[in-house]
Amino acid sequence: MATIKLTIDNVAVEVEEGKTVLDAAQSASIYVPALCADPDLKPYGGCRLCIVEIEGRDALPTSCTTAAAEGMVVHTRSERVNEVRRRIVELIRADHDDNCRLCPKNEFCDLQRVTNYVSIEPQETKKLAGITDVDRSHPFIVIDRRRCILCAKCVRVCEEVQGVGALEMVGQGFSAKITAIGDKTLAESTCESCGQCLDRCPAAGIITKIYRLPTEEVKTVCPYCGVGCGIYLGIYGNQLACVRGDKESPVNNGNLCVKGRFGVVDVINDLERLTSPLVRKNGQLVEATWDEAMDVIGSKLASYKGDQFAAISSAKSTNEDNYVVQKLARTVMGTNNIDHCARLCHSPTLAGLITSFGSGAMTNPIGEISEAKCIFAIGTDTTATHPIVGLQVKKAVNRNGAKLIVANPRQIDLCRFASLWLRHRPGTDVALLCGMAWVILDEQLYDRSFIEERCEDFNAFEKSLQSLDIEQVVQITGVARDDIAAAARMYAENSPASILYAMGITQHSHGTDNVLAIANLAMLTGNIGKPSSGVNPLRGQNNVQGACDMGCLPDFYPGYQPVPDPAARQKFEAAWGCSLPSEAGLTISEIFDAAREGKIKALYVIGENPAISEPDSTRVREALEKLEFLVVQDLFLTETGQFADIVLPASTFAERDGTFTNTERRVQRVRRAIEPVGQSRADWQITCQIAKNLGGNGFDYNHPSQIMEEISKLVPSYGGISYERLETGGLQWPCPTPEHPGTPVLHAERFARGKGKFVPVQYRPPLEQPDEEYPLVLTTGRSLYQFHTGTMTRRVGGLNELKGEELVEINPKDATALGIADGGVIRIISRRGQVVARAKVTEVSPEGVIFMSFHFAETATNLLTNPALDPVAKIPELKVCTVRIEEADESELPEPAYEEALF
Repeated sequence: MATIKLTIDNVAVEVEEGKTVLDAAQSASIYVPALCADPDLKPYGGCRLCIVEIEGRDALPTSCTTAAAEGMVVHTRSERVNEVRRRIVELIRADHDDNCRLCPKNEFCDLQRVTNYVSIEPQETKKLAGITDVDRSHPFIVIDRRRCILCAKCVRVCEEVQGVGALEMVGQGFSAKITAIGDKTLAESTCESCGQCLDRCPAAGIITKIYRLPTEEVKTVCPYCGVGCGIYLGIYGNQLACVRGDKESPVNNGNLCVKGRFGVVDVINDLERLTSPLVRKNGQLVEATWDEAMDVIGSKLASYKGDQFAAISSAKSTNEDNYVVQKLARTVMGTNNIDHCARLCHSPTLAGLITSFGSGAMTNPIGEISEAKCIFAIGTDTTATHPIVGLQVKKAVNRNGAKLIVANPRQIDLCRFASLWLRHRPGTDVALLCGMAWVILDEQLYDRSFIEERCEDFNAFEKSLQSLDIEQVVQITGVARDDIAAAARMYAENSPASILYAMGITQHSHGTDNVLAIANLAMLTGNIGKPSSGVNPLRGQNNVQGACDMGCLPDFYPGYQPVPDPAARQKFEAAWGCSLPSEAGLTISEIFDAAREGKIKALYVIGENPAISEPDSTRVREALEKLEFLVVQDLFLTETGQFADIVLPASTFAERDGTFTNTERRVQRVRRAIEPVGQSRADWQITCQIAKNLGGNGFDYNHPSQIMEEISKLVPSYGGISYERLETGGLQWPCPTPEHPGTPVLHAERFARGKGKFVPVQYRPPLEQPDEEYPLVLTTGRSLYQFHTGTMTRRVGGLNELKGEELVEINPKDATALGIADGGVIRIISRRGQVVARAKVTEVSPEGVIFMSFHFAETATNLLTNPALDPVAKIPELKVCTVRIEEADESELPEPAYEEALF
């Protein structure tokens, strides 16, 4: 891009063409006061504080709206500019509460900085009458109009960045104010509670109820979804005080969702945290010392070595935590029975993408999504489950004019931004994807040169589609032929095109076929190995990618080195100094089946809650009861922990060092901010002590950085990753050597397996179909305001105010036919169980389909879901099962499992 040269305050400045004068000044570290300007927002010029004097011009333009020009000479501090700027500040302060000592943004306030810059004392300003009311209706956010300076940044960020538009400015002059659209309270509005408004507020017009000025901050990574947002934890004493986004993070650029901003402090500081070990005595869990708990564990587990033992690791724990768990299972307990929750979310991604590409991971960085010309979002409610990725999608559409195709049975939020919405029936993804591929082939829209140079087995794939009956695809999916064709053309003709998917694709008995069909579509159009293209699975939990990388899988050692491969086994035997079992172990579902049969007798569960998260939960609870010995390691006494013989108190992400690997393969540092609560310990410390008590060797680590050193020696893709390198930022694997910069885009020159492999797939229906007894389809998902089984988020009072109970989405036509009113109590019954909850009558769910989340233990949705497995990835069919609905009585509605957190 061309550059221009100008002079600002006698400093020569060179910037890209198209930049503003304010951009140019900031690039040269020249401070120009500006209260309404923001790099993420369109130039506004509302506060007028950024005025400058430009030689040859009479007026004093706002630098944020004035384009820099070649040869321009700018003065930012002339006597004329300073005099006008001073008057502007006086007018702002005349309508502003000046009690800075009592203000929550004292010393962090942009208005204070500007006031000091123009040398105005508070008492110099004459006070005028203005709007003074305060909106405290929202559980987290306060609109304090006494301190609002009407810069409109909150209104603009809500509209331009979030795409929500919950706020507006009404009135004029001293009657002007910020309010929710329609002059509603914030609680009544469409606000998504992200807190972007208060984060961008330059004064304290919008603040948070839970804010406390921190005495120090520690840089770390959010503990919720797989996006891996950079955050700063504010500390006051030895407690967390607040959270803010890291503006330098390439993942989120300072943006956060409601859980990342407001859902951390209350969890870490919760008084019900486990602070000492619990040992079951006379049927009751009672507090015990670490020595007592470890003695019991050592004596018990010693008798269950081999395949009578299994371990379930945690996608919420660090890479180092997960590495030592699988090492304990294999080297000390002598079994490959090690798995984690990736089995329930993205095991088909691993199986499918390794087959097609040679690597089972997201191919492109999150930050590239906004530059795609087309985005195909299938099986993902992105703005609810991965809100920061959702911002990239909105930016692509709203700012860059990208085409967005949404394929989802439900009318999710992304449909507002879509060029085309394909409302296919649940479980018909393979048919839809093959239909799109058929159109691309039929109309010769495919990338012939890419296929010939980079792929193999295309002829077999092409032949498999020649017999496809597109009218049958229409009948199966419920999507019109013209819409299937339009989607195919839109995806094929707008390159680079990016595919986003999540558990709507994977959680099926044919989940691996779904992933293979997506891979076929990307290769068919050449949308792989290029910036802003690719196949991009969105991981559910913060370190589910890392837990897979670390080998917490029954068939892979760390770095996806296959257990059955003699060379891989010999490599790890040499490194760990022991012989290893040669057979792949059991998956999570198989572990619980084996426990019910009495084959698995001892289980070690870390940071997971399978009593709620597993399908057909009754089966899982029966397995937990039948175990001879169960150890659960967690932050709180979970529903799974209530079955345990020993419960061990783990520390949180804020109380330990380590690394997380996010959904885009970015390895990032997690840093201890506070001391562990009570006697809680980091997972790696607990696991290593158990291993040593059982006679294990190679567990004498003093710091998690030593574990990462071992990982880097054994995992080629982590070969160049160290704590020292991560201090300056994250690295995306593969990063094979200490000099390697990391790999943002996979498969750029060649596929990890050499050539991309086309794999023919055929549509197979879900294993349960509606019938007279069970006429409705139940599909499941997540809420923006809760997370996973609610272990953390349901301890946050404000999140419970926003969504505190299960609401079963049902289409108005189905509700009318069944005599169900909105808010009515209903019983949902499947072949496996039943739950009672309230109905939400809405057209978001299509006719014949109901929707539930799985966050609420008292209405445990997974009592209903189908444990039938994908034959390859062994993932359960959580997204489709059949149910019937009956009216229920209000008295049957269960009490909230976390009632005290509601207030």
